[in-house]
Amino acid sequence: MKIYTRTGDNGETGLFGGPRVRKDDARIEAYGTIDELNAVLGLLHTAELSDTLQELLVAFQNDLFVIGAELATPQPDQHDMASIGTADIQRLESSIDRFETELPPLKQFILPSGSTAGTMLHVARAVCRRAERRVVTLQAVTSNEVSAAILIYLNRLSDLLFVLARYVNQQAGQAEIPWEKPAT
Repeated sequence: MKIYTRTGDNGETGLFGGPRVRKDDARIEAYGTIDELNAVLGLLHTAELSDTLQELLVAFQNDLFVIGAELATPQPDQHDMASIGTADIQRLESSIDRFETELPPLKQFILPSGSTAGTMLHVARAVCRRAERRVVTLQAVTSNEVSAAILIYLNRLSDLLFVLARYVNQQAGQAEIPWEKPAT
């Protein structure tokens, strides 16, 4: 099978079980940003992270494939697709609670920085927040329902990525840099 089909050369792409749409369609923007987030998480595999964190990244990446497939399908309930649910969200919340117990409480905003892995996790968090915004846009413009669990999952995942950035930086001995309010 060839990787190129030429069917997208005119700026359109096909949705799974659905019509062809412009490549800047809200649905394409949503699952495209999910794909970008997945690639950023893949890049994190090159960082020196514990086996536990590497396993978490793989779990996130698998979940993001499920989310991407669901977003690429205008009527996922008609195609017997896997979907993100309450158990997936609870798994993220448990991880947040687990790693947060090892961190000092935040008393101010911090700059996204630190070790290479910590900074990459901050980048992943920012891309995750963008994906969340793209899903909100899709919800607003589509006549097909978008699973509420997807938005909740992305919200929790971005929180967890923030906690993991702090955790990885702490493990690397990198102090957090507080945001300094400009003098007025």
